[in-house]
Amino acid sequence: MSSERQIHFVTGKLAEPLLRQLVSELAVKYQFRFSIQVLPITVAALMTPAWIAARIEVPEGTDQVLLPGFCQGDLAPLQQRLSVPVVLGPKDLLDLPVFFGGQRDVPDLDLFDIEILAEINHAPQLPLDKLCQVALQLQRDGADIIDLGCDPGGTWQHIDETVARLRALGLRVSVDSFNVTEISRATTAGAELVLSVNSSNCHAAGDWGAAVVVVPDDVADWQAMEQTMDWLTQRQVPFWIDPILEPIGVGLMASLRRYDEARRRWPHVPMMMGIGNLTELTDVDSAGVNFLLLGICQELRIERVLTTQVINWARSSVAESNWARRIVKHAVDRQVPPKRLSDQL
Repeated sequence: MSSERQIHFVTGKLAEPLLRQLVSELAVKYQFRFSIQVLPITVAALMTPAWIAARIEVPEGTDQVLLPGFCQGDLAPLQQRLSVPVVLGPKDLLDLPVFFGGQRDVPDLDLFDIEILAEINHAPQLPLDKLCQVALQLQRDGADIIDLGCDPGGTWQHIDETVARLRALGLRVSVDSFNVTEISRATTAGAELVLSVNSSNCHAAGDWGAAVVVVPDDVADWQAMEQTMDWLTQRQVPFWIDPILEPIGVGLMASLRRYDEARRRWPHVPMMMGIGNLTELTDVDSAGVNFLLLGICQELRIERVLTTQVINWARSSVAESNWARRIVKHAVDRQVPPKRLSDQL
């Protein structure tokens, strides 16, 4: 296209960020000038030519008007009002490079912000060799940290040996326990993170040499949680916070509001979400649940998720979360819906 050519793009609010990114790149590559008009509608596909005709403002010098590809209806009334050609663009905005003679960009899904902790439930009950096999498979599926889920009511006598073996395999390890003795043995052997800490055991956290995850004594009690955070800060113990995700029927929406409130209260404190609380307790295939929760985490800057794979419908949660964190990273960074980016889920 000639450098003198000017195209007026018409879009809705939702597509505006991606359209601006794409057009800015295409204008340089194909040498055209452009203007973009964002009409007062969220979804561009709901526009009609008659609706556009009542609102469009075409800058002087425009050579072509480009409408969203899903715009349905007779273009004649709009064409009659305007003195420049009106054409439909591609139905999928990501195909705009193809419209101009290029190729569709392949989204970069190598980047992610969220770490996955994969919990091995009832870890003390597994033979060590079997536990190591499970841990290595979780790592292959995308887990960044292997979380050892301890059994309440007792002390795992050989937890230090297990942690040392996993560390020798090159794995990062966390320990899920409130038992101070258990935690001390695990951190001495190389566990880097302790799940979980509240007022009942935070007194020992300064001796562990590991980061901890702060959970509320009571989900409605912000003050107690903040007191634990202050105690840890004074003793220079690094920590994450997890306001606790609750299942549907017993407080899901209230818990999601807590995560939002926690991010508002402490905008720079690292956060974690235990997504297994929802996947394991929701009688539905886990891929969609994991994806939605990872999307929430990406928007709230929750940098770690804890999941597990016990119930039949959640047996691929780690792999699902691994793909989800990449797709939602791309979507949030580019301000586009996570659509037609990958078929992995």
